[in-house]
Amino acid sequence: VQLVESGGGLVQPGGSLRLSCATSGFTFSSYAMSWYRQAPGKERELVAGITSSGGSTNYAGSVKGRFTISRDNAKNTVYLQMNSLKPEDTAVYYCYAHVPRSLILPYWGQGTQVTVSS
Repeated sequence: VQLVESGGGLVQPGGSLRLSCATSGFTFSSYAMSWYRQAPGKERELVAGITSSGGSTNYAGSVKGRFTISRDNAKNTVYLQMNSLKPEDTAVYYCYAHVPRSLILPYWGQGTQVTVSS
């Protein structure tokens, strides 16, 4: 099983980034996908989630209206479009695959660094 995030980097406040998480080794279309982030000295927090079909999404209040999660089940990939970035969005971003309300083990990616700074 692999979850490989990409697309992180350094961006100025107000800028945009698009994160990707390419997966393999499991039935992607059966898993809900989420993005989490962890800033230095803080706990990991949920940023956004999307159901297995892509029909429903949810967002943390701090990113609602600025971030958009999407998925392409044909490419086994989940995305996070981040607009109007703020310094407080600086964190390592992780993708997470899970089957809600089941005993199936979830999977984590290795993370990608996003730094918002002028």
